[in-house]
Amino acid sequence: MKKLTKLDSASAIAIRDCMGAKKNEKILVITDEVKREIGLSLHENAIRLGYQSLLVEMKSGKINGEEPSDEIAELMQKFDVVFCPTAKSLTHTDARRNASAKGVRIATFPGITKDVMIRGMNADYKKISALTVKLQKILETGKIIRVTAPAGTDISFSIAGRKAYASKGLFHATGESGNLPTGEAYLAPIEGSTNGVFVVDGSMAGLGLIKNANIKIEVENGFATKITGGTLAKKLKVMLDKVGKDAHNIAEFGIGTNDSAKLSGVLLEDEKVMGTIHIALGNNVSMGGSVNVPIHLDGVVKKPTVWMDSKMLMKDGKLLVK
Repeated sequence: MKKLTKLDSASAIAIRDCMGAKKNEKILVITDEVKREIGLSLHENAIRLGYQSLLVEMKSGKINGEEPSDEIAELMQKFDVVFCPTAKSLTHTDARRNASAKGVRIATFPGITKDVMIRGMNADYKKISALTVKLQKILETGKIIRVTAPAGTDISFSIAGRKAYASKGLFHATGESGNLPTGEAYLAPIEGSTNGVFVVDGSMAGLGLIKNANIKIEVENGFATKITGGTLAKKLKVMLDKVGKDAHNIAEFGIGTNDSAKLSGVLLEDEKVMGTIHIALGNNVSMGGSVNVPIHLDGVVKKPTVWMDSKMLMKDGKLLVK
């Protein structure tokens, strides 16, 4: 019998703990040529743990949110648990939404790497889940959020009446889905309400870790109006300008709750890091907003201080909610 690796252990946690797979449930793993090693690990460990499992490999998509083939979309509806370790995200696809609507539990791993899988999955998801749900409930009682940070962030927005979401890493109920590894509480700020500056000094979706010049984003009435910094700032501006004005919408505010995650340049992990917040630009439809554009880019801010109304939720990157 082969010696179990750290990747085997991470895959087993995903299957047993995060998805709560039951004895007679059938598992589908959808992967691509880029993330084959992780797909194979999930499939082999499902079989090792006694489940029926099918592994399907497709050609990697070109962009996040691209639909898989009709055959794969149909297959997704025929299983109890589906894992999607792929280079490009299947999270915001009709295929995923339709399978979820049929009651399938789905975990997506967009852009996952072996290191991120091992580090992010060997976390205490019961603890992460409890903290994330607590934060979600707190956010739903607030009206105004203000965030400041050492690199120059000072931004505020309305969250009055917004539903908040807990990406908690335990998907045990019928039709539940989310990212793995995970750990974040998030919501969509009210459109048009955000004003101030946020300075991305952690990492930026599609661009990786911020190493030299930070990205400074000035915001007026809900839209990023000026983006400055080094090469990455220029690249971000090009990405947004290509889509149009709505790509500049302030789409999401999230707080990381995974104490095993660390900044790696893979946004799947970066936005979950405890002690950071992230603000996203673009599409907010999947979190109850009204802006539907084919782009959603998160920027991670380090050591933030966060106020909700008159209450401080975070101080210099230390979460005050326990």
